[in-house]
Amino acid sequence: MQKESILITGANGQIGTVLSEKLIDLYGFDNVLTTDIGHIDNIHGKFEILDIMDLKHFQELITKNKITQIYHLASLLSAKGEKDPMFTWNINLNGLLNVLNIAKDNKIKKIFFPSSIAVFGDSTPKVNTPQDVPLVPDTVYGIGKVTGELWCNYYSKRYGLDIRSLRYPGIIGYQSLPGGGTTDYAVDIFHKAVKHEKFNCFLKKDTMMPMMFMDDAIHATIMIMTAPEQNIRLRYGYNIAAFSFTPEDIYLEIKKYYPDFKIEYNPDFRQNIADSWVKSINDSKARKDWGWEPEYTFEQMVESMINHLRILYKKEEHTLL
Repeated sequence: MQKESILITGANGQIGTVLSEKLIDLYGFDNVLTTDIGHIDNIHGKFEILDIMDLKHFQELITKNKITQIYHLASLLSAKGEKDPMFTWNINLNGLLNVLNIAKDNKIKKIFFPSSIAVFGDSTPKVNTPQDVPLVPDTVYGIGKVTGELWCNYYSKRYGLDIRSLRYPGIIGYQSLPGGGTTDYAVDIFHKAVKHEKFNCFLKKDTMMPMMFMDDAIHATIMIMTAPEQNIRLRYGYNIAAFSFTPEDIYLEIKKYYPDFKIEYNPDFRQNIADSWVKSINDSKARKDWGWEPEYTFEQMVESMINHLRILYKKEEHTLL
């Protein structure tokens, strides 16, 4: 592939840890710089501490490493964000503006901004949600993503930046632990099942939300970032989808592997967040524009999660011994 020099912010997050490995595979170890706000022991690739609010240091890293692409993943997620709305707004929105201005001033070739289904609210059709609908979210995280999409669209049109963005659904992966999102129950439930522990679910059993296996989320990210520029017709978040399910759906599927697995439903403040989101997504524009199509079904995702976590916990048991 063409030589690039890539900087990833928030590289220790749920998506960042996996995406970093994939980008290193594609572009080479020396061409991917991972960054996060603190030192991380298990980070992949070259690593530098970076506070995205520190513009001086940010600029130094861009210049020193001759960066050509930025994957901006640093943010506070939905559930954590509600605990301190103003801090979340500052990090999520002003952090993005720092990235966009850095990109503009340094003629960065390509920028990735992760949006989210959190942009949708009560004004949005809940089923088969189209690409272009009213966006009136109920969380500061969602408000920041809507505003971020608008800024990306503006900088693309005003300054000619090649910005690409996806509206991620809930992401389910075995590679990292939950990071403070409303959809995180769908990761934690697998860890509890494999460890033979009862799962306490913070959502109601019939709460339907769009989800996606991590491998497909990474696949979509690489697809949109490597697609020909003329194929990217939207400079705000593309809808992407894989499958939708409820906590009860995933519980019953896991019970096929662990018949004694138990679940208890104790909805908390995250239920209100989930209720404001949509149930299923129409991603026809992503499919038409740059060929998006998921590779994993719901059942295949469950099987893969269980198989990988069984290996992980078996390794940990041997380590303790």
